[in-house]
Amino acid sequence: MNRRSVLRTAAGLLVGGPALALSRPAGAAVAADPTDGWQQTSFAYSWQKPWNLDLSERHSYSGGVHRMWVYATDEPFQEGSSTDPRTEMRWKVDYTTGDHMWDADVYLPSGSDGASFVQILRSVHPSGTPATDIMLNVYDTGGGTVRRYDGTVLRTGAYDTWFNVKIAHQASTGTGTVKVYFDDSLVLTVADRGPATRYFKNGVYDHGSGRAEARFRNIRYWTR
Repeated sequence: MNRRSVLRTAAGLLVGGPALALSRPAGAAVAADPTDGWQQTSFAYSWQKPWNLDLSERHSYSGGVHRMWVYATDEPFQEGSSTDPRTEMRWKVDYTTGDHMWDADVYLPSGSDGASFVQILRSVHPSGTPATDIMLNVYDTGGGTVRRYDGTVLRTGAYDTWFNVKIAHQASTGTGTVKVYFDDSLVLTVADRGPATRYFKNGVYDHGSGRAEARFRNIRYWTR
């Protein structure tokens, strides 16, 4: 896949004093937590970063926060690859079916433009089908606009603030379903791209220009 084809495949709680008990209208429903009925599960990951650089040149970890950045002029993750530069966690949990959820708090600094910060990659898929089931990208408009690929707007004003992102994938032997939650509110439900072996990735995969960065904390994996 060439360096631009991926995009073209698809259009804290802060405690500052005593807690206040807020009343709720009689009969009002309590919104379900997206992780209700799910089991937090351990996971491992490897790194993908410019092949000619040490990881420390494009990643730092402090205070529970993974900070990842990359430049559009960086080398790809493998010498000779035609893909875009990236600094990403490649989750070592490959799956074909079942319910799987990626969960993390995300911070997107101002200026990152055209970069993917989380995706489900289809590592083994039928010929002619896309390489991903979903990618969430940030663009330098509207104070930071998050889109599904370069299409559906999911959030504006996303720059320079922490927000929680969950991607729940109900994968099957046929066509499955992907749901995206921001701060535990459902913002997108779409079909996946059909049968495949896939895995989650998060970080920065830069399809734009200049410097791109993303930060992550409280990274969790859920199954059911």
